[in-house]
Amino acid sequence: MSVAGLKKAAHETVAGLPREFWWLWTSTLVNRLGAFVATFMALYLTLDRGYSASYAGLVAALHGLGGVVSSLGAGVMTDRLGRRPTMLIAQLSTAVSVAVLGFMVHPVAIAGVAFVVGMASNASRPAVQAMMADIVRPEDRVRAFSLNYWAINLGFAVSSAGAGFIAEYSYLAGFLGEAALTLLCAFVVFLKVPESRPEAAPRAAGTPPPDDVRLVTVLRDGRYMGVVGLSFLVALIFQQGYVGLPVAMGTDGLSASDFGTAIAVNGVLIVALQIPVTRFIQHRDPRRLLILSSMLAGYGFGLTAFAGSVGVYALTVCVWTLAEIVNAPTQTGIVVQLSPAHGRGRYQGMYTMSWSVAALVAPLMSGFVIDHYGAAWLWGTCAVLGTVAAAGYWLLMRNLDLPEPVVAASPVPEDRAVAEEPVVAEGRVVTEGAV
Repeated sequence: MSVAGLKKAAHETVAGLPREFWWLWTSTLVNRLGAFVATFMALYLTLDRGYSASYAGLVAALHGLGGVVSSLGAGVMTDRLGRRPTMLIAQLSTAVSVAVLGFMVHPVAIAGVAFVVGMASNASRPAVQAMMADIVRPEDRVRAFSLNYWAINLGFAVSSAGAGFIAEYSYLAGFLGEAALTLLCAFVVFLKVPESRPEAAPRAAGTPPPDDVRLVTVLRDGRYMGVVGLSFLVALIFQQGYVGLPVAMGTDGLSASDFGTAIAVNGVLIVALQIPVTRFIQHRDPRRLLILSSMLAGYGFGLTAFAGSVGVYALTVCVWTLAEIVNAPTQTGIVVQLSPAHGRGRYQGMYTMSWSVAALVAPLMSGFVIDHYGAAWLWGTCAVLGTVAAAGYWLLMRNLDLPEPVVAASPVPEDRAVAEEPVVAEGRVVTEGAV
């Protein structure tokens, strides 16, 4: 592609998104640049503090459990308090709790504070996703979610490399550095990101208010909960890249650095391909993309059963990374389309919880299957799960009435705060006031 073509592609990738989105994107990047605790917690506890691997696993599980607990609560806060207050509370709480964790020495105290860190760090996700849905036009959402996902992975790639050098100097410096960058993230949100929660539509005198969206409303939304369940299956597959894959490579006699080389392919490909792949998929049928990505994820991990060298393991990582690149923005876009605007926080909270629960279940699943049946059975199970998820998406959404993809769209005025849109409810497109 020529230089002019590259410039045109770059312009089309970022054009038309409101200023508020880019400040939110910046806050996401800053937040992920400070991601130290989740990456190096196990090494910190075993190497620096001298605790056992079992204790490190317990702390990791409590950190994940905190995320499960906070997902639903943060969703309710997002709808009731607003997107911006929820993000600020979550980010300030994360900064304080991460800093405190760095000074904890007693094992009970470390475990307890790790649980709090898990709650706080996960609490902003429903608010961020709901705000993006508020401020970005429907036809631009896949692109916006993809750019945000790209920022997450770019920040994580940089922070992982930097955190390794910081850990050699001082783990405490890593905890305090993450706290400082999280505070900077909150500072950006406070100064530059306005509230975006949709206001209730005006009603004629004597007209009853629309039904309030409660958690029980989300649970009774059968189609949406089906999507959440399928999301859990897909997340369970992707989690094996960080829990099952290193164990399997170890049993093949490969080292930790070999695993680092293989898994680095994941981050490099996401940073390199997320934007061009999104340009290719953004106007295609999301139902087909979810089916395709589920199959790629399942069989990408299934191919791991035939790996025995770093090169072949890295090749399998390429396959399921492509599935991740396609699935992440598409899945988030579908979740938004199935969520009423005045209940996005609760709906997003339920979706976020599916990934948090998968992060809890995946280590138990991989450990049990590998110990009792061997790694090949784990990869076969992933292939089965991917097939089940693909079939589930086909059955669940074959009659879903989604808006037709827009091939070309005019830019959004930068002062536009909330996108006007139809809202999908129970498989039908209805006006926002009728939800």
